Amino acid sequence: MFDTNPFHDLLGLLTPTIMQAYVIAMVLAVVAGVIIDTIHKKSAKYFFENAQKAQKTAKRTVTGGEKVSLAVSTLASEVLTSSEFCNPQRRMSHLLTMYGFIIFVVTTATLIFAYPTPAEAAPGILVALWHIGALMICIGGYWFWFFIRCDVHSEGKPWYKLVRADLFIGSLLMTATFALLWSFGHSYVFWGTLFFALFVVSATILFTTVLWSKFAHMFFKPAAAYQKKITKADGSQENLPDLGELTDPDLQAKYPDIPEYMGAKPSYMGLGIKRESPNHY
Repeated sequence: MFDTNPFHDLLGLLTPTIMQAYVIAMVLAVVAGVIIDTIHKKSAKYFFENAQKAQKTAKRTVTGGEKVSLAVSTLASEVLTSSEFCNPQRRMSHLLTMYGFIIFVVTTATLIFAYPTPAEAAPGILVALWHIGALMICIGGYWFWFFIRCDVHSEGKPWYKLVRADLFIGSLLMTATFALLWSFGHSYVFWGTLFFALFVVSATILFTTVLWSKFAHMFFKPAAAYQKKITKADGSQENLPDLGELTDPDLQAKYPDIPEYMGAKPSYMGLGIKRESPNHY
């Protein structure tokens, strides 16, 4: 299973040109979906207007070197390691799914374009990575679906209750699952054909429903994280006050409500909502 390129078994049904055209069509669908989603939700407009507003209230100019450093920090923290997740299980689930998806998509495109026929035998490591990527999606995705989702873990709703927000993770899981089942059962005509058809349907749903899923979020999130770092560096802080230490006399003079309601030496208020896991349904 892990050393067999399942796409070669499709040559009696589909030509390499058709498979390559399908991949290109899905790429174009994602690009179009992200653009339409950005226009429809006005996220790009909000992003640029917010950046311009921050520049007007900036207390200092961020140098080019600092911007590069913040970009590298964003790439290493929010993108590559997903440090924004406080829950270590949620973070691990996300990383498994994210890297599994990247590996699966890249190896799929490579197998279809670089090794379209058995005459161009694909390296065993490449075929193995295709399967490993799909497995990583399934492990991380099903872990999230059954045990980590907020409405299941914290609100007591059944795992099979679906909403539109589940479109991305649901179609992604089905794509990876049916890909593995197809690879496993491709030697059986009926099961191989059935699982391949379900694989194509799931992948088509995944890549053509960007407008109604969280797919575009993966492109916008790094930009938003980077902009937030910029606002902290230039002092604008998204027009939010820099509180600092509550015991600071200058801060208390600026915000007299602090000593009035909390005293001259406010005590540590504790973890608040982070005190325990939210599962009081």
